[in-house]
Amino acid sequence: MTAVPVPGAVGPARWWREAVCYEIHPRAFADGDGNGTGDLPGATARLDHLAHLGVDAVWITPFYPSPLADGGYDIADHTGVAADLGTPADFDALVAKSHALGIKVLVDVVPNHTSHRHPWFLEAVAAGPGSRARQRYIFREGRGEKGELPPNDWQSAFGGPAWTRIDEADGRLGQWYLHLHAPEQPDLDWRHAEVVAEFERILRHWLDRGVDGFRIDVAHTLFKAEGLPDAGPGQHQDVHRNHLMPYYDQEELHPLFRDWRALLDRHPAPAGAVAPHERVMVAEAGIFDRERLARYVAPGEMQQTFNFAFLECPWDGPAMREVVEQSARGMQAVGAPVTWVLSSHDAIRPVSRYGGGRLGERRARAAALLMLALPGAAYVYQGEELGLPQAHIPDDRIRDPLWERSEHRQRGRDGCRVPLPWAGSAPPYGFSDAAAEDCWFPQPADWAELSVAAQRDDERSILALYRAALRLRRAHPAPDTVLRLQGPANGEWFSFERSAGLRCLVNFGARPVPLDDRAEVLLSSAPLDGRDVPQDTAVWMT
Repeated sequence: MTAVPVPGAVGPARWWREAVCYEIHPRAFADGDGNGTGDLPGATARLDHLAHLGVDAVWITPFYPSPLADGGYDIADHTGVAADLGTPADFDALVAKSHALGIKVLVDVVPNHTSHRHPWFLEAVAAGPGSRARQRYIFREGRGEKGELPPNDWQSAFGGPAWTRIDEADGRLGQWYLHLHAPEQPDLDWRHAEVVAEFERILRHWLDRGVDGFRIDVAHTLFKAEGLPDAGPGQHQDVHRNHLMPYYDQEELHPLFRDWRALLDRHPAPAGAVAPHERVMVAEAGIFDRERLARYVAPGEMQQTFNFAFLECPWDGPAMREVVEQSARGMQAVGAPVTWVLSSHDAIRPVSRYGGGRLGERRARAAALLMLALPGAAYVYQGEELGLPQAHIPDDRIRDPLWERSEHRQRGRDGCRVPLPWAGSAPPYGFSDAAAEDCWFPQPADWAELSVAAQRDDERSILALYRAALRLRRAHPAPDTVLRLQGPANGEWFSFERSAGLRCLVNFGARPVPLDDRAEVLLSSAPLDGRDVPQDTAVWMT
C-alpha cells in the first residue's frame, strides 16, 4: 500500500482544483450556418449537451484568424475571430450562454509563435536583416561558406529542420528563421520587450471579454537557450529527456508565468460578471520529469498542467499504477492538483489507442472511470464521452502538416478531429446542413450508433456512463484526499478511495477480483460477474 497526499482546496473560489473541463475543437464540433465547417454559433447552440453531461468548464481551441497551416495554431491575429467561425459578438454570446449554464470558459493562448501571415512577420521579412521587426522573431545567419546551412541542428516537431531560409527583397538568399513547428509558424523571441507587452495585451483583451482562464500552448518552448547551441543527436527520440533540450523548459519561463498569474489575479472582472472567482492558466508542457513539470504549477504560477504521462501510458496495470503514484507525488511537492487527461485534439482516441473494437471500447470505459475517480482536475475531449474511435482520413483530405513534413510516413492527428455525430443514420449525423462530402472532415459510415441522439437514452452507453460518473463525482468531492493505492505487487489490479463515500477498483488482469461483501456498487464500466470484477473493468463503490 502506498500513500500519496493530494493537496486539497482552500476555498470555493478555487473551482479549478477538481474541475472537469470539456475541450471543443470548434471546426469539428457543430456547424451553425450550414457551410460544412463548425463555428461559434454552432457550439453555442450545443452547449446544453455539456450542461447535461455535467462539466464545470469548456476549453475552446483557437478560433482566431489563421491560414490553417496547423489546425488554427498558426495565428494571424491573437485577438480576432476567424470569419468562418463567426464574429466577436458570436464569441460573447458563447461566453454568456456558458456562464448562464454554470460553465466557465477557457481559451487558447499560443505564445511561442505566430502565423507567417501575421503582420509582425510580414513586416519582419520586408524590413531586412538587423531591423527592429526581425528582432521580435529568431532570425539568424546560416552556417557554411555562403550561409547555406541552418544556424544549428534543431529539428521541427513536425519533422525536418526547425529553420527556413527566406528570400531577401533584393532576390538573394537571406537569413534563416526558427520554427519549432511548421515553417508557417515562426517562433517569437521572448527576450524582446515588445513580445512580452503584446501578450499581456492579449491576455487582458480576453479577460475583458469574460473568459475564466487560458490554456497555454507549448508552454515549455517560449525561451530558447542563449546562443542557440546544437541539441545533438537523438532529438525527439526520448520525450522523457525533453527538459534537457536547449529549446525546452528554460529557467526564464517561470518569472514570465508568475507575471501572467499576477495579471490574472489583479485584473478586474468585466461589468456584470458573476461572483468573483479565480482565473486559471493550464500549461500544455511536454515535460515528463515530474519535479520539473511541477514547477509550472508552483505557488504563484499556473494552476494546472496536463499530465501527458497518464495520457500516453499503455493499458497496463503496473505501468498505470506507477504513473498515478508518481504524478500525485510530483504535484504534492508544490501543493497543486494533478490534471488528468485521456485524449485531446493531438492524441489518438482512447478506443483506438487501447486496442480498438470492443476491446478498446471496454478499456476506454474503464479508463474513464479511473480518471474521473482520481483526485484532481480532469479534461474530456469532444467525442470522448461518445466512445468515438480514431477515424481514417483519405490521403487527399489530410490537413495535418505532419503528413507532408514526414514525406507521407505519418498521417498525423486529423483522425481525432472528425466532426461529432449528433443524430441520424448517415453522415453528417446532424453536424451540419451541408452535404457530407462538404464537411470539415469525412465521418465514418458506421457512426450512427455512436451519435449523441442514439446514446442519450441508452443506460448502457458510454455517454450514460460519463454522465453518471460526473454526477457521482460531484456528489463525492475529494479536496483533502490522501491517495492510497492498494493491490497486489504484480499490478494486476489496484484500488483507491476518492472520498469517505466512494472507492474505485480497476482490474487490468485476466483473473477476476472479488468484491468485499459489504461493498455497494454505484457504477461499473462493464457488467460484473456476480460479485467479481472482470478484466478491463473499473467499478465505483461505497
